[in-house]
Amino acid sequence: MAEQAQVLPGTLDLLILKAVSLGPLHGYGVLLRIEQISRGALSLEQGAVYPALFRLVRQGLLKGTWGTSDNNRRAKFYQLTAAGRKRLQEEMEGWDRLAAAIGLVLTARPEGA
Repeated sequence: MAEQAQVLPGTLDLLILKAVSLGPLHGYGVLLRIEQISRGALSLEQGAVYPALFRLVRQGLLKGTWGTSDNNRRAKFYQLTAAGRKRLQEEMEGWDRLAAAIGLVLTARPEGA
């Protein structure tokens, strides 16, 4: 298992939008999907994910519909809306710019070295 990493402030929505972009998921499925695609490096608390899901629905970025989970329980499944797809794209582009800028700073060498 990979060493656990801290989820940076402001990245939870991005992670959730990306996970849901891969296919409809119920709340606990979002947790599992993020753990899976991060190879265990990211583990989210249910207490953080569910309020974020409700917030993203209120913002019109996700749509929730009731269905039945794999274990035959009633669950709300979340899907990206058109606005959610647009926001995900914007957030990913912003993240790429930030990661590139941080990479430049971290690889800087002293002058003359």
